[in-house]
Amino acid sequence: MFEPKRVIFEKKVIEYGLGKELFHKFKNNKNVEIMFSKSGRITGIPGSTPSEKYGEGKNTLVVGERKTLEFQSCKPSAHYQLPLVSGCMGMCEYCYLNTQMGKKPYIKIHTNLQEILNKAGEYIEKRKPEITIFEGAATSDPVPIEGYSGALEAAIKYFSKNEYSKFRFVTKYTDVDNLLNIEHNGKTMIRFSINTDEIIKVYEHRTPCLQKRLEAAYKISESGYELGFIIAPVFLCNKWENQYLQLLIKVADIFKDKKIRFEIISHRFTKRAKENIINIFPKTMLPMEEEIRKFKYGQFGYGKYVYRKDEFKRMEEFFKENIERYFKNGNIDYII
Repeated sequence: MFEPKRVIFEKKVIEYGLGKELFHKFKNNKNVEIMFSKSGRITGIPGSTPSEKYGEGKNTLVVGERKTLEFQSCKPSAHYQLPLVSGCMGMCEYCYLNTQMGKKPYIKIHTNLQEILNKAGEYIEKRKPEITIFEGAATSDPVPIEGYSGALEAAIKYFSKNEYSKFRFVTKYTDVDNLLNIEHNGKTMIRFSINTDEIIKVYEHRTPCLQKRLEAAYKISESGYELGFIIAPVFLCNKWENQYLQLLIKVADIFKDKKIRFEIISHRFTKRAKENIINIFPKTMLPMEEEIRKFKYGQFGYGKYVYRKDEFKRMEEFFKENIERYFKNGNIDYII
């Protein structure tokens, strides 16, 4: 569970509901600095270098409201992003949020959760009788702050009662025990982001190891949730086939008789993300050589550097062949 160094409360949220509850929870904790934002702007997070600003931001929790209730699209995993929370305590060097996050990327809880869920209901009504799928972790990892927000529990219960919707989210974290006994009616899919032990160790700072993630995933599967794994990002470095083969075998040893869905995402980066990553992690070893990548535009209008067509095809064939080989009940939602 996330343990912030400071908590910043936006104007008026401490007067009612979850904001008031969290203020009383943190106010007597000597290890947590309490701050207030009267203007709505988040200021006062320390740091003099890019690395310090980034680290202090990652240790900051903001309690406020979601100002805009319009949802963004979320291809290819869902129809819409469901903005339950924003930000993540993890410090993964390759994170795609490096393209758009500020210099002090804090984690934020949205106290107007019911308004957000009501808005989801409007989107569902517009698309009926088609099923509308919502992604709860497009710009966050909500699991480490679930003990403060209760957002996942509320969403799981909400969608369990709506026959025209489904909910899904992904996490790298293992604090899932409080989700195991929630009535979900098979409408929620929980996925775990996994990678090789080496990639996790080198690039995924402040996240649990692969074994711990798989143990948490097993608990989720035993609770009747639909289970998925996102293998991301896939790095096509030396001996990558052997490393990812061992990963698939390890997963298969635990989940071979269970129905599992896979999403495979190759490594990509934007020019802006590369600049931010180098500033924050000056010793990074991430492979970001633009000259050996292909440039293409993404769904949000900015360009990214991806693997060349021949490399991608080789990766695609590898995962299709081996997931079919090792998982009787394994399906691939997409490979990008």
